[in-house]
Amino acid sequence: MRETYPPDITALPVSAPGMRIGLFGGSFNPPHLGHRLVSRQVRKRLGLDAVWWLVSPGNPLKDTSHLAPLEERVAAARALTTLPNVHVTGFEAAHGFRYSYDTIRYLKSTLPGRKLVWIMGADNLADFDKWEHWADIIEMIPMCVYVRPGSSRRAPFSKAALRFAKYRIDESDARLLPGLEAPAWVYLNGVRSALSSSAIRAAKAGNQP
Repeated sequence: MRETYPPDITALPVSAPGMRIGLFGGSFNPPHLGHRLVSRQVRKRLGLDAVWWLVSPGNPLKDTSHLAPLEERVAAARALTTLPNVHVTGFEAAHGFRYSYDTIRYLKSTLPGRKLVWIMGADNLADFDKWEHWADIIEMIPMCVYVRPGSSRRAPFSKAALRFAKYRIDESDARLLPGLEAPAWVYLNGVRSALSSSAIRAAKAGNQP
């Protein structure tokens, strides 16, 4: 049985046709300043009207045994963002979505006229071919990949990056991305954060008596 959540946890942010919206999915377990940094950098460089943090019920490719409750992660993310036009929602749980493919397909069909862009770190691009329907995702929505420590060498030469290399645009043209038809993607270099949710969890676990 699908778990139910309060509407304020699962409601989608308000939007309108023509808006340029970045979709930033993840477990956010916990959210940290690295997520905030990526949101700020990508919003500025792509000229986005908004960035939506999509707090997932759980990543199918990761161990979810230490996953904090959705309500806690949404509340922590909202407390952390405090950035204009960055919104947090756990809407995927209300629909039973566990794969990004299903999330993107739903949003594109129910929010016509919005210029949606998928945002992810370079560490995800490095292993993107392990995602469900990964090639379909690239062909469905423009993608912005932001550099991450430890992934700058692997990601640009990953299976996904090489297969769709001809659709990569120069980062100097990043502001064009939301208006392009998929497939289209950009790899952004910039300020990096070494923070990671897994490292934060490990540090907390190590400090417990």
